[in-house]
Amino acid sequence: MKQRNFRFNKKNLVISIMLWQGISFSAFGHQGIDHTGSGTVKVPGLPDCQVLAATRLFDGINFPQENMAVLIEGNTIKQVGALGELSGFCANQINLGDATILPGFIERHGHIAFQNVNKDIVLEHGITTAQDVGGPLIPMEGGQGTLRLLSAGPIIQAVDGYPLNIFGGDGGYDKIGITVSSAAEAEAAVDDLVNGGATAIVISLEPGGEPGRHWMTHGNPVPDAPWPMLSVEIVQAIVTRAHMLDRRVLAFVGEETGVARALDGKVDELVHVPCAAISETLLQRIADENVTVVTTLDTHSSCEQMHANAFSLGMKNAKIVYGSEIGHDDVPWGINGEELHIMLHTLSGSAIDFEDVVNVLKAATSKAGEDLGIPGLGTLTPGAPADVIAVRGNPFEKFKILEYPDLVISGGRTIVNKFLNQSSEANIECFFTWAEEKYPDFLAPSGAATEIFNPYSYRYYPETQTYLGISSADNHVYYMKTEDGLLRNEGPLANWLPLAGCQ
Repeated sequence: MKQRNFRFNKKNLVISIMLWQGISFSAFGHQGIDHTGSGTVKVPGLPDCQVLAATRLFDGINFPQENMAVLIEGNTIKQVGALGELSGFCANQINLGDATILPGFIERHGHIAFQNVNKDIVLEHGITTAQDVGGPLIPMEGGQGTLRLLSAGPIIQAVDGYPLNIFGGDGGYDKIGITVSSAAEAEAAVDDLVNGGATAIVISLEPGGEPGRHWMTHGNPVPDAPWPMLSVEIVQAIVTRAHMLDRRVLAFVGEETGVARALDGKVDELVHVPCAAISETLLQRIADENVTVVTTLDTHSSCEQMHANAFSLGMKNAKIVYGSEIGHDDVPWGINGEELHIMLHTLSGSAIDFEDVVNVLKAATSKAGEDLGIPGLGTLTPGAPADVIAVRGNPFEKFKILEYPDLVISGGRTIVNKFLNQSSEANIECFFTWAEEKYPDFLAPSGAATEIFNPYSYRYYPETQTYLGISSADNHVYYMKTEDGLLRNEGPLANWLPLAGCQ
């Protein structure tokens, strides 16, 4: 495509004003073409099917398989098999070459809403599902082209206890914590949380005082320990009520007293490996009672006894799942290769073999998805959500490359695809032509010439007085009506190309 001379006319004036005023893409971010004319926009439709093939494929359960492919139909996984076996089911195929296909990763300990973490960045860096374990109550969202966020809402805590004694402010359902002082208040809080969309209930059993704990770095005053904690009777009331409502109970713990109270109260999950030294008796109970433990080993690397606790839990075959605490200052907004590395060396003992490596990635995929209530989550098995990532090379040899996935698919919708030259002239022209045929009521007349005004390649449609463009700055599709001058972000071009049959 040749650079055309820029003609100063009405349509170019609109774009000039838009750029000179510095309109933010995110300020007007929407997903999908406006099919109604009302200004309401929708997530782009799904390709009927797509086949991804690569040198390696990890389904989240078995050892990685060589020269395999995955068939996606709509927003679900249909089948894994050899490319020759699956190619007859779908013509929309991409061979990624020397790459590895994996399920999207699951973050089991995040504070995404509370810390205002950019969810798009988290998704683009390989986390397709995140469990938020302390922050504003938000109903479950995402999973169809956006980050699937499972909120537990605020942490139920004792009056004057953690976390409000560290972060300050009043408690509430839009805060980090909510206080209760009786079993009746606790049961009412559980009811309110579940009615508000909480996918789990989270409680605090933190008396403070553990050397190296991360709250020492928050810059807030740290009250003298011990801090007030929920009584075992209140914990048991919370667990009983939550289980009646089909919700798991997660506990913040850091030392012996909190761990014992959590176990006596029959909680389902510890959101950290404890920071202080824990007796072998209690660690054995964690394993025997099948209590899930989330790692967060990188975040709490300064804790003096955390690694010893993790090693003992690993040797006892406790149920341990990946969590990096997205929202903490020191960890990436996405897959954390260092967390995976620490897990491998802490949980496996002195002799590490390939099965240990596989088990670490299971802890971030299939194991992390087992009790989140979504069948197949974290796997590439039939019927599972079509949450897929891929990286060039072999992540079983180097975890670090997982932090920068070359392909991310959420619910069948492509978010990142660095295997394709998305902004090639052929892809742009193919997409524009398809869009004109697909949406004639919004892009007329068809056959408009493609213009370039950096960073956009665009077409102007005088009959409908609309623009359709692709930005080389972010490889997103943009749509604008001249009547309102509103630049609408229609999502990644990578998501539209398979739908348009242009890849």
